[in-house]
Amino acid sequence: MSGRKRESRNVKDGMSRADVDRVESKDFALGGKPMRPRDAATLILLDRDGAETRVLLGRRHRAHAFMPGKFVFPGGRTDPTDSRVAIAAPLHPDEEQRIAGTGARATPARARAIALSAIREAYEEAGLLIGRREAFQTRHSGWQGFAEHGVQPALDRLRFVARAITPPGRVRRFDTRFLAAWRSDVACELDDGGPTNELEELVWLPLSQAREADIPAITRTVLDELQARLKDDPELEPGREVPFYRMLHNRFVRAMI
Repeated sequence: MSGRKRESRNVKDGMSRADVDRVESKDFALGGKPMRPRDAATLILLDRDGAETRVLLGRRHRAHAFMPGKFVFPGGRTDPTDSRVAIAAPLHPDEEQRIAGTGARATPARARAIALSAIREAYEEAGLLIGRREAFQTRHSGWQGFAEHGVQPALDRLRFVARAITPPGRVRRFDTRFLAAWRSDVACELDDGGPTNELEELVWLPLSQAREADIPAITRTVLDELQARLKDDPELEPGREVPFYRMLHNRFVRAMI
């Protein structure tokens, strides 16, 4: 992404490694050996209610070992095979480039897999199928629900809004892309939610109320970023720079990518 303006600064008044450990100690258990972050994707679904914008959050099942009882966006780990699923429409080229990242692994296939995993997780956890109402057949596991309901996944309406890497030393580490879409992009809503039991409660909350819910620290940060962006970019136009949060030299920093 040469030629793009970049910014790097400490988050707010500067968060040290110890600060982050305290904030996230209940969300990400500390581990003993280095772990490479794995690609993951989160889908932020938005809904306009008059002059207000609401966001979908789900409460993680209290029996889960990882973040039990927390309200989160639907999302999870990326399966590289997701990139092979047939789609009705591709990512916007500017979004694809940013989602892929940089370096040798920054390929269209990687961006596609990340975006499709966000759509798949929204179906599995919330029963929301994003795509086009048309005949769709697939042999890929995790996508049979789309075929059963006659929805072919589409990526053109997804917008990249943030990226965050779990700090080193955690038992679980993810390189997460936060993608956004509108409720109007949902082709099918299942009454009983998704087929997994990861989220036991789904709620649509105004953005101002969502940040006050019992949510992980990074979720609150991303909500703040999204609320600020919507003020001057209410339609979430493609190709905008997005914040990237990660730990560098024992400081949690924010860069624009």
